[in-house]
Amino acid sequence: MNGVKIEGVSIQWLGNSGFLLEGDGKKIYIDPYQIGEEPAFDDKADILLITHEHFDHCSPEDIRKVRRSDSTTIVPESCSLEFRGDARRVAEGDILADGLEIKGVRIEVVPAYNLDKPNHPRGLGVGYIVELGGLRIYHAGDTDFIPEMETISTDVALLPVGGTYTMNEEEAARAAAVISPNSVIPMHYGSEGIEGDPERFKTLVHSKNPDINVIILDS
Repeated sequence: MNGVKIEGVSIQWLGNSGFLLEGDGKKIYIDPYQIGEEPAFDDKADILLITHEHFDHCSPEDIRKVRRSDSTTIVPESCSLEFRGDARRVAEGDILADGLEIKGVRIEVVPAYNLDKPNHPRGLGVGYIVELGGLRIYHAGDTDFIPEMETISTDVALLPVGGTYTMNEEEAARAAAVISPNSVIPMHYGSEGIEGDPERFKTLVHSKNPDINVIILDS
């Protein structure tokens, strides 16, 4: 399956770190990349969230496919891509405490960075917590297992597991155990140079906390 419905909210994995969240009559795209055919107008984004400027997260071609003229786009301050229409630039500390409400959807901006890799220095990108249909969904962005994850409160966690540029399966399983969501969905694996094993991640998560529901989606 490439999607799952949790408490009335649909979560579809688009591949890499891309997701489409649907609930409360809203469609929220996060880091769309290589999505194929352009969606119909009614299936395009009410809100578009970009975690950082790397090509497989901030893809102009895919952004053009999913954006409408009235879409609201959130991008990190470091992102050099210029957007037309309704766009807002954020940094990790901007709205940590109170959150931001866009079209009735509450969004929090949280840190995302590498500890021992050069790819994602602190300040390059962010993660997001989206409140939709009464569900809190955490998209970690490209990140290692960072101390700030101890303060994350979420029902669903979307965590990278591919290693190389982010957490590997073991690190992501430790992150899942600390965050302790009801459900966790692995992402950022299966593309060239990123060979993470979601089944290994699932086994590792359950060895630490068997109560966490690990959902493996197909892109």
